[in-house]
Amino acid sequence: MANLSIDPATLTVMENALRQIVDEMDVALERAAFNPVMSQARDRANGIYHKATGEVVAQGDTGLPIFVGVMQYAVQSALEAFPDLEEGDVVILNDPYCGGTHLMDVKLVRPFFYKGQRFAFLANCGHWTDIGGNVPGGFGVRATEIIQEGVRIPPILLARKGVMREEILTLLFANMRVPEERRGDLQAQIAALNVGAARLTNLLDKYGDSNVERYIDELRERSERQMRSYIKAMPDGTYVAEAFLDSDGIDPAPIRVALSMTVRDDTLAFDFTGSSAPVKGPLNGTLSVTFAAVFVALKHIFPEVPINAGIFRPVTIKVPEDTFLNAKYPRAVSGSSAEVSLRVVDAVFGCLGQAVPERVPASSFGSVANFTISGYDPEQRKPYIMFRFSGGGYGGHAGGDGLTNANSPIGASRTTPIEILEQQYPIMFDYYRIREGSAGPGERRGGFGSEWQIRLVRGDAVSSVLGDRGRFPPAGLHGGGEALPTVVEYHRAGTPYRPEHLTKDEGIVLHPGDTARVAMPGGGGLGDPRRRDPRKVLTDVLHGLITAEDASAQYGVVLTSGHGGWLIDDVATREARAAALP
Repeated sequence: MANLSIDPATLTVMENALRQIVDEMDVALERAAFNPVMSQARDRANGIYHKATGEVVAQGDTGLPIFVGVMQYAVQSALEAFPDLEEGDVVILNDPYCGGTHLMDVKLVRPFFYKGQRFAFLANCGHWTDIGGNVPGGFGVRATEIIQEGVRIPPILLARKGVMREEILTLLFANMRVPEERRGDLQAQIAALNVGAARLTNLLDKYGDSNVERYIDELRERSERQMRSYIKAMPDGTYVAEAFLDSDGIDPAPIRVALSMTVRDDTLAFDFTGSSAPVKGPLNGTLSVTFAAVFVALKHIFPEVPINAGIFRPVTIKVPEDTFLNAKYPRAVSGSSAEVSLRVVDAVFGCLGQAVPERVPASSFGSVANFTISGYDPEQRKPYIMFRFSGGGYGGHAGGDGLTNANSPIGASRTTPIEILEQQYPIMFDYYRIREGSAGPGERRGGFGSEWQIRLVRGDAVSSVLGDRGRFPPAGLHGGGEALPTVVEYHRAGTPYRPEHLTKDEGIVLHPGDTARVAMPGGGGLGDPRRRDPRKVLTDVLHGLITAEDASAQYGVVLTSGHGGWLIDDVATREARAAALP
C-alpha cells in the first residue's frame, strides 16, 4: 500500500531535485577535468548512495550508465574497508575486483554529513587516460595479468578529515604518465563531490533530513513496484541466448556469453552458467561490470523506471567463478568495461527479445574500439596520450530505424570534437564521416556506423586498439540483415596493416605521415527488408547512404536513372520482390 503521508507533487519535486544535484556534479566534473575523454566525451558519472547499504539513490541524466551501477559496488567496498568514515574523508579506488571496471576508471567515495550525522555517500568515477602499466592508455591487448595493466588501487583513504594525503598522490603519480593531467582530473572529481555536498545541504535545509530520507525510501519502493509490474507482464518461462566476443587478443578462439533468463511471477533470474572460462588476455569481465550491464540492458527496455536500488530487488544474477564474467586476481580486465559489458547487454537483449519482442531492437554496433595514440610532441615539448572511442549504429526497432553514430548502449557519452583533439595532440583528421552501407537492411533498417582516419603530423608515436565486432557483426532480428563488421587499418610508409585479431593490437609504431583508420559497424535490421517502403530506400540512395546496387540486392528496389537523379522502377521492383519471396 502506498504511503498516505507522501505528497505526490513533493515526491516529483524530490525526485527531480536529487537528479539535478547529480547533474550539477556531472557538469562540474566535466568543466574542470583536464583530459578530453572526461571534459568533452563525458566518460564519467556521479551518484548519491545510501548511508548504510551503499545502494544507489540517484544518478544524473548524462552520467555513464555502466558506472552508476558499478559505483554501488565501489561504495560498498569503501564502506566495508572503512566502516567509520568521518566528515571530510575521501576514499579512492580503481580495483576491478572490488567494485571496479578496468584500472583507468578511478572512483572517489565521500561520506556526506548533515548536522553531524551521516546522511548519504557521494561518489564519482572518471576515466583517466593513463594509469601506468606496459601500454600507454592501459589497453594492453597482450596483457595476461592485471599487474601489466597499471596501478591497482584498493580502497584507501585519500583524504582524512578534509586533509589530502599528499604522500599517496606522490606514490600514485610517480607510476603514471603525464602526472600533471592526472592531478587535474583528480581535483575535478573532488570539486564535483564538493558541489554535490553543497547542493544536498541546500535540499536538506529546505525540506529537512528526515523528510528527504522518507521520500528517498518511497522513490526506491516505487521503482521496485514499477519494475515488478513490467516483469509480471512477461510470460513465465526460461529464455536462452548467447553472444560472442571475437577473441581475447591472444587466443584466436571466440569467447561465449551464455545466458538463461527465468521469469517467474514478478521476478527475473539471470544465469550465466556455460559462459566461456577465464581467458588469457584482457577480455575478462569483472563481477560488478557483469551485474551493471544486466541492469543497463533492463533500463534500455524499461526506460520509464528510475534507476535506484529498487530496480535491483526483483532481479537475481548468477555468475559462476569459473567463467570469464567473474574475473579474479590476477586476470587482465582492460576490456571489461567497454567490450565485455556490451556482449552481456546483447545476451540480455536476446532473452528479452523472446519475452517482450515488441520492446527489443536488433543488435547495436556493440563496440567502442578503444583507440590510443601516444608519444612526445616536439612542438609542445611534452608527452601526450590521446584516447578516443567511436560511435556506431543502433538496431532497427518497432518505432523506426536505428540511430546513426550513436553512443554505446552502456554509455551516455559523446564524441570528443576533432578540433579539440587536433589542438591538443600532434594529429590531423583526414576525415570523420558516416560509414556508408554499414547499416543492416530491414523493414526498419539499422543506423549507420561512423568511420574516421587520423594522420600523425609530427614526432614518432605508438598506438593500441582494443575493440570487437570484427568477426561477429551486429545481427538482424525478425528477418532483418546484419550490419558490416568493425575494420581497423593502419598505413605505415604507405603500406597497409591490419591487426591479426582484427580489432585488437598494441605497440604499433607510427611516424609522421602514417595513418590509422577505424570503421565502426552499423546496427542490425529489424524485419524483412523486402517490406521496407521503397521511398525510404530511394531516400537513402539519394543521401548517399547506400548504393543503387544495395537497394536492389538488399531491398528488391530497382532504381533507374531519370532526369535529375534516381527513380523507382515500380514494375522491376515488384518483380524483384516477388522473385525473392519463398
